Parts: sequence; C-alpha cells; structure tokens
Amino acid sequence: MFNIVETGNIKIGRGCPLVIISGPCVIENYDITFKIASFLKELTYRLDIPLIFKASYDKANRTSINSYRGPGIDKGLEILARIKTELDIKIISDVHRIKEVEKAAQVLDIIQIPAFLCRQTDFVVEVAKTGKTVNIKKGQFLSPWDMINVVEKIKSTGNKKIIITERGTMFGYNNLVADLRSIKIMQDTTALPVIFDATHSVQLPGGAGKSSGGQREFAPVLAKAAVAAGADGIFLEVHPDPDKALCDGPNSLKVEELHKLFSQLKAIKQILCPI
Repeated sequence: MFNIVETGNIKIGRGCPLVIISGPCVIENYDITFKIASFLKELTYRLDIPLIFKASYDKANRTSINSYRGPGIDKGLEILARIKTELDIKIISDVHRIKEVEKAAQVLDIIQIPAFLCRQTDFVVEVAKTGKTVNIKKGQFLSPWDMINVVEKIKSTGNKKIIITERGTMFGYNNLVADLRSIKIMQDTTALPVIFDATHSVQLPGGAGKSSGGQREFAPVLAKAAVAAGADGIFLEVHPDPDKALCDGPNSLKVEELHKLFSQLKAIKQILCPI
C-alpha cells in the first residue's frame, strides 16, 4: 500500500499527477523571488501541473565562508509568507537548525531536511514533531535502502506525511551520479512518494574551488529519465539568469526553458499513468 501525501489540494504519490517543486536556490531579494514564483505559477497553471514553490532563506552549507547565504530566517520567512499569500501557492524551504524549526513551521507548508542533515536524529525528530509534511533529501552518502531508517525516525513522532527526494550520489571527488534505480527502491522499501532533484543531481560539489560547479545541460535529461522511471515529482532550481545567480547558478535552469521541459515531463507521466 503506497502512501499519498496531501499538502492542501496537492496530492503526491502513486496514481497522482506529477508535482513540480521549483524556484531559486536562495532568496536574493523580494522582487526576483516574486518574479520567479509568479512565472512558475502562471506556467504550471496553463499546463495544469501542481506546483510547490521553493527558495531558501539561509543556505547554511555553502562551500566558502564568503558565499552568499540568503537574507536570514526573519527576512526570508517574511518574503516567503508574502509570496505565499499574494500568489496563493504552497511553499517549501530547508531548515538547518533545531531553533529555527518552530518559526519556519508557521510559514512553510513543507519543511525540507537537507541531505547533509538527514541522519541527525534530534533534528529530524524535531522537524517531524511540527506535524508538517516533511521532505527528506537523501544524503549523497546513503544508499536508497538506508532511507527506511530516516523514515522510521519521522514516523516515531506519529507524523506520516513524508516525501523522499533523491539528489544524486557521491561519485569520487567533486562529482555526483544519479542512480535512477533508487526511485523504485525507495518507493518499494518505504511506500512513500519519491521526488527526483534534477538540478542538484548535476551539481559538482565544491567543483569551482570556493563554490560548487554544475552541468545544467544534463538536468532536463535526468528529469525526463526520472519521470520515466516512476518519480512522483521533479525538483528543479531555476533562475532568470543562472550565470548571475548568487547560489547554485551552474546547475540551475533558465526559466525560459521550462515550458518545453514541463510539457515533456507531463507527457511522459501521462503515458505511464493516464489520469
């Protein structure tokens, strides 16, 4: 029996429409974040694709101490709350510290556990206790079957609103590889929805010396392959001008490329699962 996770009117899981989780890596300012969110809402509305908007208020895991991290929790959550209300969209963001969880839960519809923190028991449990839907990113260092242990930590609190995201596996230094077998493995071992993060899977961690590199040209290829492999949703970081993005530009997609890609993803999903 596969679980279907509901966030408002959006259902994620087997037999449900493909969901898109998308937005910029980090909040740069209100204007550009709103512009991206507005574009995504209009596009997904026209294509009849469920959207969850993502943006980070603080990227606590940047390569360099000098890297831009975001506006911080207070200003960042204020921006996300404003966009959520003005555009009537669901919001997801990552939380990195236990002391942020309660405040973030007041705004976010889905709380994301970063890949590097997916084994931090106390942190995982604290996020789960909010009762919010939890999106766990599988650590690059974990096998897909190891995620059952992370899932059990969340379920120990009584929270069963859980999504897992595959975001690539370590492949030597400064490189990742996407093993699409993990989608089915995690679906079968946990009975939970699995999202595929197409843009972080083409990231080159620390590959640019003081920042991460990336190969954004391969993100659409992997996204389409993941939907064909049965992914319940696709996670994509996007930006109007990725080369000027303040975080994860090398692996982010241009917003102007999304109409074609989203249409293709929806078509692949409908072939596999006519609704």
